[in-house]
Amino acid sequence: MGTMANAESYILAIGTKKGLWLAHSTDRKEWSLNGPHFLMSEIPSIGIDTRGDSPRIMVGVRSEHWGPTVAHSDDLGATWTEPDQGAISFPKDTEAALERVWQIYPDAESRPGVVWAGCEPISVWKSTDGGEHFELNRGLWDHPHRSEWGAGYGGAAAHSIVVDPSGEKVHIAMSTGGVYRSLDGGASWEARNKGISAYFMPDPNPEFGQCVHKIAADAAVDGRLYAQNHHGVYRTDDGGENWESIAEGLPADFGFVMLTHPRRSGTAWVVPLKADGERIPPDARLAVHRTDDAGGTWKRLETGLPDHEYNAVLRDAAAVDTAEPVGVYFGTRGGEVYASADEGESFTEVVSHLPDVLCVRAAVVSGAAVPAGAASA
Repeated sequence: MGTMANAESYILAIGTKKGLWLAHSTDRKEWSLNGPHFLMSEIPSIGIDTRGDSPRIMVGVRSEHWGPTVAHSDDLGATWTEPDQGAISFPKDTEAALERVWQIYPDAESRPGVVWAGCEPISVWKSTDGGEHFELNRGLWDHPHRSEWGAGYGGAAAHSIVVDPSGEKVHIAMSTGGVYRSLDGGASWEARNKGISAYFMPDPNPEFGQCVHKIAADAAVDGRLYAQNHHGVYRTDDGGENWESIAEGLPADFGFVMLTHPRRSGTAWVVPLKADGERIPPDARLAVHRTDDAGGTWKRLETGLPDHEYNAVLRDAAAVDTAEPVGVYFGTRGGEVYASADEGESFTEVVSHLPDVLCVRAAVVSGAAVPAGAASA
């Protein structure tokens, strides 16, 4: 497979129920596509690490025959590497086996090589070699609440990991269980769900047990995070000690997506769905909603999106890049993928008729050699 060099280019990684596709662009409007990679394997998670000399793409791969693992590519998908014994393997004393890798999270620029993973069964893992080998976080695995964490509709997922610049404060979210926070880099964890509703439980305001669908951190305000819950959209300004609703102004408070601006305070995006029992866009009209004032008001963004859509957008089937203006991307369970080069003001279709889109990640890959043509793995 050949390559093309570009001074300024973008990569969009699309994980589906039946493989991985990679799209490339120089303007975030016209895209070239290659794939499938890992055909017939589920790709529920993707991480693009741009901290090194060349970008590393890491993917959680789940084969019905071979099982789950993490593979990586240092040449934008031309070749893939997978550890012989698997990147993630539960210690024998846990009597557990890996079912799925739900999240791959490259850490801060100041901690090169550190990559986090969230998995099923509910667990958090950490790598110090760029995602080639991961170690189980025992503080969370041995937590006294673990036996009471349950599975959401899609499975038992540790699906969100947010690490602050110091590396000491870490937030995770799980379905089901809610938000947990560590103040010592992951050595110990405490539930932090005050204000987040669990209306489906006998006590609608428990310490833990919430079905939080996604969390994301504000880039410029320390301690501020946003959460999309199983019915409910929330913000905390004190690191999770207290959460307040910011759903007013949205057409519905159900959904899976929560994205935040990589630099600007107060900007976040959600993709509302009608309800847990009717998982379609409200009125079957697909739209992204953006706040620029930390949830005080919301703006509906639908230019370029179809008039009718009955497919949902899953929690990790949406992403932002770090360009200026920021790009916003998402894919549907119907296999359509959309891109915006203007923070959601307008969208173009990248590709359609893919399998069920599970995960989308985007990155600026300035100066990188970008694969050209079709490829498979």
